Amino acid sequence: MTKRSLALSLITTFTLPLYGLGTTYSNADAAILEADDDEELLERVKKDRKKRLEREGVINSSNKETGYLQELVYKLSKVGEAIDNEDLATAGSVLGSSTDADWVQKANSAFSKLTSSPEEKSEVDLFNSSLASLISSVTQKDVKASKTAFVSSAIAFEKWVSLAGLASKLKGL
Repeated sequence: MTKRSLALSLITTFTLPLYGLGTTYSNADAAILEADDDEELLERVKKDRKKRLEREGVINSSNKETGYLQELVYKLSKVGEAIDNEDLATAGSVLGSSTDADWVQKANSAFSKLTSSPEEKSEVDLFNSSLASLISSVTQKDVKASKTAFVSSAIAFEKWVSLAGLASKLKGL
């Protein structure tokens, strides 16, 4: 730093506030919330905290559903590996022949219990649609369509897991 830049910064620091410029705050910026606004904000914070705690309680008491979702992670991992190796026979045996498979029904029951927002519901719907496409394309031995459907399924599931707050409960994501 040169003497000139030091002098300029000192002058700027001390003279701008004298002219109402720089780091001074207007009355509007420094205004304190009215008591009613403050109470509204406090109520909203309390409601949000209550919702979050209820949600955490549901998640913590859902060991059976978490197990179903862990099985889904395992199945998707095996299917992805098989599709990557272009082994659609193995992918088909892991998936089953339709969305009526027991593991899909269990996963959907977990989704039902643990889904609370419209955005989460949308991701579940997208996952189920992508899964149906995946099963269909694997059955038809279409590698390219299988890869596309698998990626769509995995993305929708991962997004749902994130939205639902379950990322720390599931292994292998």
